[in-house]
Amino acid sequence: MAQSGKLTRETVTEAERSWRLALWAVFAVTLVRIIWLGLGHADLYPDEAQYWIWSLHPAFGYYSKPPMVAWLIALTTRVFGDNEAAVRLAAPLLHFGTALVLYQLAHRLYDARTALWSAIAYATLPGVSVSAAIMSTDAPLLFCWAVALYAFVRAREPGGGRWWILAGIAAGFGLLSKYAMAYWLMSALLFLLLFRDERRHLKRFLGAVLLALVIYAPNFAWNAANGFVSYLHTRDNADLGGPLFHPKMFLEFLGSQFGVFGPIFFAALIAMVALARRTLKDRRAALLACFALPTLAIVVVGSLLSRAQPNWSAPTYVSATVLVVAWLLTQGRVTLIGVSVVLNIVLAIAIFGAHDIAPAFGVQLPVRYDPLHRLRGWNILGRSVSGLLASHPGTVLMSDDREDLAALIYYVRPHPFDALKWNGDGGIHDQFDLTAEPSRYIGDNFLLVAKSSSNVQRILERFKSVEPVVQQIMIPLDRQTLKTYRIYWLDGFEGYRSGDAKG
Repeated sequence: MAQSGKLTRETVTEAERSWRLALWAVFAVTLVRIIWLGLGHADLYPDEAQYWIWSLHPAFGYYSKPPMVAWLIALTTRVFGDNEAAVRLAAPLLHFGTALVLYQLAHRLYDARTALWSAIAYATLPGVSVSAAIMSTDAPLLFCWAVALYAFVRAREPGGGRWWILAGIAAGFGLLSKYAMAYWLMSALLFLLLFRDERRHLKRFLGAVLLALVIYAPNFAWNAANGFVSYLHTRDNADLGGPLFHPKMFLEFLGSQFGVFGPIFFAALIAMVALARRTLKDRRAALLACFALPTLAIVVVGSLLSRAQPNWSAPTYVSATVLVVAWLLTQGRVTLIGVSVVLNIVLAIAIFGAHDIAPAFGVQLPVRYDPLHRLRGWNILGRSVSGLLASHPGTVLMSDDREDLAALIYYVRPHPFDALKWNGDGGIHDQFDLTAEPSRYIGDNFLLVAKSSSNVQRILERFKSVEPVVQQIMIPLDRQTLKTYRIYWLDGFEGYRSGDAKG
């Protein structure tokens, strides 16, 4: 590959060709994703609507997440408007960037061929396809993770001291994206401690950690000023109550990873772990494994002890993509990589196209087989509630559910930013509870939109007069499934019972 420390012209040409092919391949995948977003095939998920609401009030923190997701939505919607595609635009663009960073990482560690397949493999992972279609904290987290990892590799090279600065910056912004970036810091430290000759980098690594914490500090300060609600929410998400072990959830989570990473790639990763003495003896493979397996192990154990969402392991597959691709190439399994990429693309088409393709064959996809069914119906609900509010000017919107209220605020026109989420039990359970001032609504009239009847009677008791259900909004998800909301007109809010809630 090299002669007298310099690349030959043939190798440079191969690298240039590989880079251009990777760039165009990932660009094509990203363009298709952006077009799909632009066609508006799916409403915002309530969490996305919540993030959009946050983006209207930029801050250094919010109830359940650090601020990056709201900042990104603020940026894209200021430029392209408040439509669904603009809310989600940063997600496919960030995954585009992550794929290209992985190209550079794989090329630095291995060669142009590994780099090309790593970029294409990452861009087509089923989990990435889903993440690129919704705006969540994962897209900025994975981009920051990849940049920090690439900088970490460069920083350990002779004369690479300045790369520690980029590693610290990327880690800091990663922490502002999602607290799971702490796994990256843990993984880096683990790698440096595992190998004696790597320990010489500890001092500079700790400097990078300090820089990351300085960048992250505003979110810590926000949490300190708000009762550390984000940290408490993260703790509550662990849900360590109940039985000690949850084997069903463990098996469900493990099975979900075949969908997140792709069935062939995840099977290959399992094989590499089983043959670790042979597959991970190379320093490059050991490095990539250190940034993949500890995160996966932590989440797998979490799924056994409490619960774990499929995407909680997402950082695993940044370095695992390069790790698996490099191993399969050394085994002469390039065809298997190609088959995996094609299979992953087919899975993505099934996820995002099945609902629209099925009617062409005279079939309506049952809701239980529609992966995007939770993204459907919100616009219909919003239009119905918009008409009701328009018929009673001055009426305030109320819901007893965070997700419903977030979606309603986005889809009702004009946006009811003065809406109130019922919180008669008190406490802070979400951003609405954190910022609400119920006392200023005393005497106001409300339109209550309720999906569940569990809270309705308690709510009705806090108003001077109530009109019974005047309308039911029924949203068809398929021929047999309806999502039903009950509508109540409530006059003269009397406030929560004394001691029930603030205000």
